[in-house]
Amino acid sequence: MKTRCPNLNCSLDQNPSPHPRPIIRKGSFFRASDSRRITRYFCKNCGLHFSNSTGRLDAYQKKRRITHPLKLLLNSTVSQRRAAQILRVNPKTVVRRFRYIAAQERADHEKWVLREYQNKPITYLQFDDLETAEHTKCKPLSVALAVDPKTRKILNFKVNQMPAKGHLAKISFRKYGYRRDERSLGWDLMMEELKPIVSKTAVFHSDENPHYGRFVKKHFPDADHKTVKGGRGSITGQGELKKLRHDPLFSLNHTCAMLRANLNRLLRRTWCISKNKQGLIDHLSLYVSYHNKILTPLSAGLGGS
Repeated sequence: MKTRCPNLNCSLDQNPSPHPRPIIRKGSFFRASDSRRITRYFCKNCGLHFSNSTGRLDAYQKKRRITHPLKLLLNSTVSQRRAAQILRVNPKTVVRRFRYIAAQERADHEKWVLREYQNKPITYLQFDDLETAEHTKCKPLSVALAVDPKTRKILNFKVNQMPAKGHLAKISFRKYGYRRDERSLGWDLMMEELKPIVSKTAVFHSDENPHYGRFVKKHFPDADHKTVKGGRGSITGQGELKKLRHDPLFSLNHTCAMLRANLNRLLRRTWCISKNKQGLIDHLSLYVSYHNKILTPLSAGLGGS
């Protein structure tokens, strides 16, 4: 790959340099964080010294060796505090690296989805909600999830707050006040973001939630929306798999079960819980990439499910 000068004010791209080799190698340095020797470069046009790390988000990162094992640990039912103990680093280092990796994976997922499905839109997908909480069960969260049933790839997700239900409703209102229901915002935004990769005449499959239909018709007026009555949860699969001889939403429910099994904060019975909504979004962003690239089959021949 051709090396380019990172100086935005350098006119090398617009005006050819009189030098036959405007950018040359000029030494190297040893990077202790990952034991690599990095080449230095010099631009004869503007006089800038730089390397391949110049301008990157991880340019001054320490402890680079923990990035990959941290991905594996956080996607394998390990909490951030336990990951810090295993990797022998400060918990603050894990939190900062976790946020950095999540942002990277979120951007990579957007590119991956368009690359895989834009030229061959999906014709059949399943979607539903997965419920969890932040800080306490009195402050529940809803995760809207869209899945390709053929490959079980996660296409999109949105996290939104919702009011407490059942016997916790009064307790939640008394302790935390009115809690706005933002699930409709998540469903609306998710359907909008699915437009570039889903066929206009696709078949949408979900449970009998009465609110889903209007969002499908709003964004995909020519699509077919099929619903199925939900079944009782089985003992296996964290309660996400159903006690049915044939579950029409098996791909979606199996994916939800994998989410609960692989993310410590989503386990049915756990003392590890999300402290805020953004932490859950970051963890899901991290897992979606791992799920699509590692836990499910390779992406060859995807699209048009």
